[in-house]
Amino acid sequence: MFSLIIRRFLLGLITVLGAMILLFILIQLVPGDPASIMLGPRASPQLIENIRARMGLDQPVYVQLFRFIFNIFRGDLGTDVLNQRSVSTMIINVLPYTIALATASIFIAVVLGVPLGVYSAFYRNTILDRILTFASISIITTPSFLFGLFFLLLFSLTLGWFPVMGGGESGNLLDQLYHLVLPAFALGIRWVGYVARLIRSSVLEEMHEDYIRTARAKGLSEKIVISKHVLRGAILPVVAILGVGFGNLLGGAVLIEVIFHRPGLGYLIYNAFRTRNYPVVQGALVVAIFMYAVVNMFTDLSYGLIDPRIRKGE
Repeated sequence: MFSLIIRRFLLGLITVLGAMILLFILIQLVPGDPASIMLGPRASPQLIENIRARMGLDQPVYVQLFRFIFNIFRGDLGTDVLNQRSVSTMIINVLPYTIALATASIFIAVVLGVPLGVYSAFYRNTILDRILTFASISIITTPSFLFGLFFLLLFSLTLGWFPVMGGGESGNLLDQLYHLVLPAFALGIRWVGYVARLIRSSVLEEMHEDYIRTARAKGLSEKIVISKHVLRGAILPVVAILGVGFGNLLGGAVLIEVIFHRPGLGYLIYNAFRTRNYPVVQGALVVAIFMYAVVNMFTDLSYGLIDPRIRKGE
C-alpha cells in the first residue's frame, strides 16, 4: 500500500506540474497586459513600463515561468491587479463554498443514484426499469445550467421556497445549508443519472460472478448478498467516475455559482475573466488543478480500501 501511495503521489505531482506549465502558456497567450489593466487607460507608457518591471513582466518567459511555479509552491498566488489584494486570501475566502457545493452534489448523486441503479437492475426489463432508464438518460443529456435556471424559476421566484441568490449568512450553518440546496441539486442531478446507469450495469455484471453464486449456495440471505458482496464490487466504477468527474463538477460549478450568484471559486473565475483580472484567473485555476489532482489520488487509493483484491495486486 505504501508503494502505491508513493506512485500515486509522484504521478499527481507530475500531472500538476504539467498542468501548471500549460496554464502559464495559455495565460501568456491571452491578450491584455496586467500592468495596463491595473493602472487604467489614462496611465502613461513610462508608468506602465515601471509597473511591468516591478511585476517581473519584462523578464524572459522562462524566468517568469520558474518564478510562477516557485511562488505557487510557497503559497503565493499573486496579486489582484484591480484591487491589489492577495489572490491567495481571495481564494481562501470563497473556496469553502465551492467545496461544500461539490461535496453536496456528490452526496446527492450517490444517495439517489445508487438505490435507483440497484432497483433498475433487480427489476430489469420491467416497466420500472424502463422508466428509470428513460429518466436517467434524460437528466444525463440535460446541461446542469438548465436545471439551475429551472429550479431558480420554480422554487425561488415562483414558489418562494428557497432564496434566489447568495451563499448564506456567514457563521450561520443552517442558513448556508438552506442556500446550498438548489445549487447542489442543480449541479448533482445529472450525476444521479450517471451513477444510476453505472450501478445498474455493475450490479447485473456482479450478479453473474462465481463468488456471488457461492455466497448464495452458502445460504446467505439476498439482502446480505446484495449489501456485502454485490454492492461492494459494483461501487468501484462509481468511485472511479466520481473521481474523474470531479473536474467536470468544478467546471459546472462556474455556471451554477453564476446563476445563483453564489460566492465560490467558479464565480471568482467568472468575474476575473470578465474584468481581465488574469492573476486571479491563474491563481484560481491553479487551486482547481491541485484539488482535482488530490481527489484523483485519493480516488485511486480508495480502490484498495473498497476491494482488497486490488490492494493485494498493486
